[in-house]
Amino acid sequence: METKRLVYLVAVVFAVFIIFQYIEFPYGDVVSSLFYASKGKNVINETHPHENSSQIPQIVKNITRFDGSNTSPPGVLEKDKKTIYDRGDDVASKNLELERNFSNVSNSFQDYEVPSDNKSSANEVIPSNQRAIGEIVTISEMHEMLVHNRASFRSMKPRWSSAVDQELLNAKLQIENAPVNENDHTLHPSLYVNVSRFKRSYELMEKTLKVYIYKEGEKPIFHQPQAVLKGIYASEGWFMKHMKANKHFVTKKPKEAHLFYIPFSSRMLEEKLYVVDSHSHKNLIQYLKKYLDLISGRYNFWNRTGGSDHFLVACHDWAPSETKKYMNNCIRAICNSDVKNEGFELGKDVSLPETTIQSSKNPLRQFGGQPPSKRSTLAFFAGRMHGNLRPILLNHWENKDPDMKIFKKLPKSKNNKNYIEYMKSSKFCICAKGYEVNSPRVVEAIFYECVPVIISDNFVPPFFEVLNWESFAVFLKEKDIPNLKNILVSISDARYLVMQERVKMVQQHFLWHVKPVKYDIFHMILHSIWYNRVFRVNPR
Repeated sequence: METKRLVYLVAVVFAVFIIFQYIEFPYGDVVSSLFYASKGKNVINETHPHENSSQIPQIVKNITRFDGSNTSPPGVLEKDKKTIYDRGDDVASKNLELERNFSNVSNSFQDYEVPSDNKSSANEVIPSNQRAIGEIVTISEMHEMLVHNRASFRSMKPRWSSAVDQELLNAKLQIENAPVNENDHTLHPSLYVNVSRFKRSYELMEKTLKVYIYKEGEKPIFHQPQAVLKGIYASEGWFMKHMKANKHFVTKKPKEAHLFYIPFSSRMLEEKLYVVDSHSHKNLIQYLKKYLDLISGRYNFWNRTGGSDHFLVACHDWAPSETKKYMNNCIRAICNSDVKNEGFELGKDVSLPETTIQSSKNPLRQFGGQPPSKRSTLAFFAGRMHGNLRPILLNHWENKDPDMKIFKKLPKSKNNKNYIEYMKSSKFCICAKGYEVNSPRVVEAIFYECVPVIISDNFVPPFFEVLNWESFAVFLKEKDIPNLKNILVSISDARYLVMQERVKMVQQHFLWHVKPVKYDIFHMILHSIWYNRVFRVNPR
């Protein structure tokens, strides 16, 4: 009898305990809560934190998760960590898929807890005149969009067949089945989404690609690159200059061309035709339409594909709206690469690097920067108060912290020396959007060997098709500006050194040379155009 009473008492106590645990745990998962507590913690780290989580993200593989540590994906043995880290994504497709699952956490920082002294400012709503709340596309979602677009749409079927279509299709098959290549010391795998595919595609571009340049068009809007070789729109001028002078890719036989170049400058179009204070681009759009009517009436090349084998290179902020109506079938290499609001189509259009050129005779003037040990400033920004984001950045950080050198436009100095010296001596360079998503600071940071911190929601970074941007740059959501310093200081010294070294390695892809060299910015722009054309080929 005593034994039965004891068993009954234990059962009651256990039942009460179970009920109590059920009430305490939010999901009622009593058994897993009791016996798998440690596993539950891992699950939190392996998925997106809950909305109000104070957990600080970590580094997963080549992605920065900001608690200042480097970790490999769950389940990876210690002896395999270095292999995964060095290989990059080309031979580790499963790890790439896992990495993409993590990148929303690693680059959004939306769950970073604000220190108590900043909590009130964190609740401020960052205004936007371009989007509704919740319309932010993360880098990982952009990758998913690119993959989806590659699989779901192609360019229109040509009205009649051509030998070049089969050449493009053959190139596509060779790129998709590129042999694994880890021995090329000029291309570090960690910098690329898939280094083997990129290398094979680049080789095929050099071997196969032919470009026809239309001779029609009046200067200075057409055929006059010299007018746009300096300043922030210089990418379109330098590309036109190198393309027109190129004897390897350019053909005078349009029937053998894989791509057709429309050689106009969006900067000169605005400068020569825009009516000041008219707030209308209609006459600019009509000017381009008349040009298309001219070439489509004179030749059949546009008509064969509806323009899908044509491309343009334009850096002015207005280029997307100027070309959207009549030239949207073209491959548009544009600086204003807003994936949500400017009709930018991942998989078709190309994000053009916006580059500031100080000297048309020496585009590499003042190239490089201080070594990490001499970079005494944590973060730097200076610029005009374009748009609604930069005033918020300054409101939070101007003259608030000695480590954060955040300014309005700096006073004029010879050769812009003050600005450049800050870039050369800062660990992180803040690339905050202006009126549009693009900013020349992204390339400037790389040019001066400063790790870019990109604050521009929905901005598609240059050469997105091939570069693994998360491995050498920080992406911060606009709403997380109050947490900027906390996020940056949470990056360990070891991780920072890795990122800064990768910035130096990726530099070769962002440099203009008086005469183009392999893998430079001219060839990378052309490659992205070629790559998108190859993967949208739709032979008859």
